[in-house]
Amino acid sequence: MRDVAVLAGVSLKTVSRVINDEPGVAAATADRVSVAIAELGFQRNDLARSLRQGRSSSTLGLVIEDVANPFYSAIAQAVEAVAREHGYMLITGSCEEDPARERELVQALLRRRVDALLLVPASRDHEYLARETADGTPVVFLDRPPAGVEADCVLLDNLGGACAAVEHLLARGHERIAIVADPDRLYTAAERLAGYRAALTAAGVPVREELLRLGTHDAAQAEAVVRELLALPPDRRPTAVFAGNNRHTIGALRALRDAEQPVALVGFDDFELADLLGITVVRHDSPRMGSEAAALAFGRLRESAPHPRRVVVPTELIVRGSGEVPPA
Repeated sequence: MRDVAVLAGVSLKTVSRVINDEPGVAAATADRVSVAIAELGFQRNDLARSLRQGRSSSTLGLVIEDVANPFYSAIAQAVEAVAREHGYMLITGSCEEDPARERELVQALLRRRVDALLLVPASRDHEYLARETADGTPVVFLDRPPAGVEADCVLLDNLGGACAAVEHLLARGHERIAIVADPDRLYTAAERLAGYRAALTAAGVPVREELLRLGTHDAAQAEAVVRELLALPPDRRPTAVFAGNNRHTIGALRALRDAEQPVALVGFDDFELADLLGITVVRHDSPRMGSEAAALAFGRLRESAPHPRRVVVPTELIVRGSGEVPPA
């Protein structure tokens, strides 16, 4: 601003008045200031201005697990759409299931004075947020609930969706059903494992521990795990696989193309081309998760609520063929 004032031959106050559309500046003077702004390429620092004036920064912060995962990118797009409707910007970061990275991103966003924070947590302890958000910054949890702090959250019906998937395989005569999923320290994986166990137990089918393959994080690991399962003796080999998320389903598909006998497959999460490949999946509305979370955040910005709110987004089984393969 000082350079603009010098070039236009006016005071800093006059430049400020022109930038903020305040009255009291002659038209000719305002024109000189505008020319100087254009010549110097001056841009107003809206964040600094808002902080000086004690106003909102008009930004939301979003921490997700992996922006490359279509599930999380759909959530981010939905949050951004709602933010745009309110005249807000969205700042997004990926924590890659690293609790330390989560906290680092949270602190960085709060230093930038985001008005609300939306978080897919990697950590299992969020007591630190009580200190970080002592100024009243709203926090909304996505996909996984908070631990050690009370906050609004938006979750999937993970248990119900997994239960429906395994019940579908049981109804086709499968009893040796493997599960390939994330480590069960993650809320979503634990809930899907619980649904898997519940369906087997209700059907009177024993849970075979050697068919529980937890701890895979990406498609390559899932492919390796399914190949290990296919290498089991015929009387122990799974006739069906329940994949815990979209990455696991893709890895399982790569391994199953080399299977000696057809193996049924149901995956949690829909994904691109799944319909063309005929993959039976547990589908959910991930954009709805993002829009619901953003709505909760803006609701908190408008008015306080006495209790944390929880929104559960339903799931549905989409039958396409891969889960209907009978036991070999």
